Amino acid sequence: MSPLNPLLDFTGLPRFATIRPEHVQPAIKTLIAEAEATTAHIIAATANPTWQNFATPLDDIHERLSRAWGVVGHLNGVVNSPELREAYNGMLPAVTQYWTGVSQNLALYNQYKKIDAEANACTTTLTPAQRQALNNELRDFRLGGAELSDEKKVRYQAVQEELSTLMSTFNDNVLDATNAFAHTVTEKAELAGLPDDAIAAAHEAAAKDNQVGWKFTLHAPSYMPVMQYANSRPLREKLYRAYVTRGSELGADPKWDNTAVMARILALRLESAKLLGFANFAELSVATKMADTPQEVIGFLIEMAAKAKPFAINDWAELSAFAKQEYQLEPVYAWDVAYLSEKLREQRYAFSDLEVKQYFPEAQVLAGLFRVVETIYEVKMTSASAEAWHADARFFDVRNPDGSLVGQFYLDLYARDAKRGGAWMDDAINRRRLASGIQHPVAFLTCNFSPPVAGKPALFTHDEVITLFHEFGHGLHQLLTEVDELGVSGINGVEWDAVELPSQFMENFCWEWDVLKHMTRHVDTGGSLPRELFDKMIAAKNFQAGLGFIRQLEFALFDMRLHSDFDPLQSSPLKLIDEVRREVAVIPAPSFNRMPNTFGHIFGGGYAAGYYSYKWAEVLSADAYAAFEEAGVLSPSAGAKFRHEVLARGGSRPALESFVAFRGRKPEIDALLRHNGMKLAA
Repeated sequence: MSPLNPLLDFTGLPRFATIRPEHVQPAIKTLIAEAEATTAHIIAATANPTWQNFATPLDDIHERLSRAWGVVGHLNGVVNSPELREAYNGMLPAVTQYWTGVSQNLALYNQYKKIDAEANACTTTLTPAQRQALNNELRDFRLGGAELSDEKKVRYQAVQEELSTLMSTFNDNVLDATNAFAHTVTEKAELAGLPDDAIAAAHEAAAKDNQVGWKFTLHAPSYMPVMQYANSRPLREKLYRAYVTRGSELGADPKWDNTAVMARILALRLESAKLLGFANFAELSVATKMADTPQEVIGFLIEMAAKAKPFAINDWAELSAFAKQEYQLEPVYAWDVAYLSEKLREQRYAFSDLEVKQYFPEAQVLAGLFRVVETIYEVKMTSASAEAWHADARFFDVRNPDGSLVGQFYLDLYARDAKRGGAWMDDAINRRRLASGIQHPVAFLTCNFSPPVAGKPALFTHDEVITLFHEFGHGLHQLLTEVDELGVSGINGVEWDAVELPSQFMENFCWEWDVLKHMTRHVDTGGSLPRELFDKMIAAKNFQAGLGFIRQLEFALFDMRLHSDFDPLQSSPLKLIDEVRREVAVIPAPSFNRMPNTFGHIFGGGYAAGYYSYKWAEVLSADAYAAFEEAGVLSPSAGAKFRHEVLARGGSRPALESFVAFRGRKPEIDALLRHNGMKLAA
């Protein structure tokens, strides 16, 4: 093992300043070889396996591979380059092959079954966390193909390797198609309505390319202001059309068309499920979730749609009437919706998102976020120093009141060309107990907000503030765990349809006066958010909530049906999304809309047959937050209980048990409906 390769150094934080694409292949090959040799030795040398002499050494060697590969995957997402992409994709099949081989290793499986038998016979004792981790291991062996015939194992492994490559290709195509588009405006009149910071950013982008004018792209900080504020309907349509045709046959280049990639992914997922004895991939997916069956999920989504659709229909009717009366627009097209919604909100509530944005400079937002977390969880956030992958990335410690370390996190907030879109949290290091003491957790927190421009600090919209709180909720789940077993520490082992509970829970604080009055400062005047403006925001909180609610249900139903009752050989995702839209959607989608081709959550990420988890977990999060409303939204006592019963427990017990331990009962839907202004539909 060469000490010169930074990916093989596990003595502390990742050595981002020295990691290069050429380090990837030798490091990962070394770690796979080590893991294979160690696994074979442990199996051969352990006649009477226990958690201590068998499971723990396996965790040790597997954690090294997971940490190194996790760093490579993170870099591929935040500082993508041709060289790094080649290195990542070059090793992806080998990594997939290794983990599939582990899940199919019958000798390993049998050793874990021996530990289980001894524990059941009470000849050995497992902690509750070890018991849960063992249950998960046994389940994952079954779901990974350990009980398949040798012939089927070979095929299953080939399917997993091809799937991992295709999912990476899907994401690469979306990023490349996004980066490929640019539109430069040369007439200033075409910029009418746009915020000053969006105009300044576009001017800087054009100047960077030695162009005259204003350059707009499909990255969110450039794209969204155009859709929301640009008076020019042709400009909105041009960017909208480019955005919704990315990664499709209608896009800029056929080499980025994801149509065939999606079809192959779906076919392989169906095949993998059938190899394991499931009727479809959705059945396989829910085997590790809170929900019992795909039918239960679909029923839940349809019930939610029935409650929300009347509100969405009313929202759409109001917007259409407003467009006709005030702007003589009939019909309203998809590229008009965000613009008209903003205008209607301004008319009805006498404020705009742009006005609110001036009160959310980055430093004040972070201070306000940290104040909430420090108050309810009694921890302290302090800026710290660590190597990072980009000058924009920052690093923080989370400490107890006595100064002892709880965990650490990286924060990378701004959009870049080499960074995939969206916002996410990922683990860098997981908490576990070692012989040397506690290994503290470390998280990556990543967003795609507008960077500072024209000498001013970065300003966030209120929606972006909500996004930041959301991702920080995931981070707290990772950082505040008190579980010592790697497999169920932090977010590990948490059912996918419950993992959004802590994140969506945090969003609620963004609507509290006692929070916002401390986290706002006007970028020019320095004044806090006026109570009058806050009251207008609250009045508008559920403005068009029905449309937003239905849109999420549309995505979730599409995903679940795509992986349950859909035949990829007989139909296409485009036909299915049209069917789902006819059933639940309200806003007409243009025929050229190719949303599935960029639906990275399900084709390039881990949400396949699991996108419903956003709404499923929202029931939990709204009900959990209601406990804070009852006790006081910044209640340290409520925070201590939520931390102890939910965040600290990680995946060490079923999520429903954690929720009941916190709330004292099973979840109820009332709070969700109330928070969305739909109580009358209950």
